[in-house]
Amino acid sequence: MAGMTSWIDTHCHLDAAEFAPGHQTVREQAAALQVRHCVLPAVALANFEAVRRLAHAGGDSYALGIHPMYVRQAQEDDLARLDAQLQRYRDDPRLVAVGEIGLDYFVPELCASPLRERQERFYREQLRLARQHGLPVILHVRRSADPLLKGLREFMPAGGWHGIAHAFNGSEQQARAFIALGFKLGFGGAVTYERALQLRRLVSTLPLEAIVLETDAPDMPPHWLYTTAAEREAGVKQVPNSPAELPRIGAVIAGLRGISTDELAAATTRNAMAALPRLQALLEAA
Repeated sequence: MAGMTSWIDTHCHLDAAEFAPGHQTVREQAAALQVRHCVLPAVALANFEAVRRLAHAGGDSYALGIHPMYVRQAQEDDLARLDAQLQRYRDDPRLVAVGEIGLDYFVPELCASPLRERQERFYREQLRLARQHGLPVILHVRRSADPLLKGLREFMPAGGWHGIAHAFNGSEQQARAFIALGFKLGFGGAVTYERALQLRRLVSTLPLEAIVLETDAPDMPPHWLYTTAAEREAGVKQVPNSPAELPRIGAVIAGLRGISTDELAAATTRNAMAALPRLQALLEAA
């Protein structure tokens, strides 16, 4: 792809049921639009093998972790099994992070006992595992930036953190706190909505070296894919978001920043490699 604008989708759930059975087709459509690489985070033990297999099949990379919205279904020994998988695949160059992990204080059920304490314990234990295995983390941040930051400070590795605060939607102060700890901030389809004033302000004014791009496919659709409640009521189905939308999302962000898409693509590729250091060798080999 020398000489072409190419993109990295740092957060894409390519194994999602919405893409079955056409995972390969979805990835090929994105590749045709110069989406060079996708990072596939797991959300539960049940999909560890799927993200690993898809990453190897598509020349992409993956992360292993237990998402806060899946802690209710998780078994008590799942953390030990995650530890065992991280050990088993420690020499796999396509394993780039522990993730998707974090805290979710948006879903009411997760804010109340016992799930609040359970998701907090899973978060802390997975930070411990990331530190133990020397891996970055991919963080789920939903109304939870401050407690996430507290955990990161508590479990800070000797060499500092690497990682991504996925779908960032906090304050500028919180954004700069994540950046100060070594994190990049993930932005995607949400910035394409004109009403997302704070988010658009952040993606316009934060340092360029702090930003990475993502789709969170099949979720977080950009405005051109979004189906309104009235349309859904009338029988119009929501089209899944896909990594093929990343170049158009990138064009919106480049426009907000007043830079070219080439400049944004190059910078966010560098940033992704800084956030997930194993990516550099993968991309150079490709």
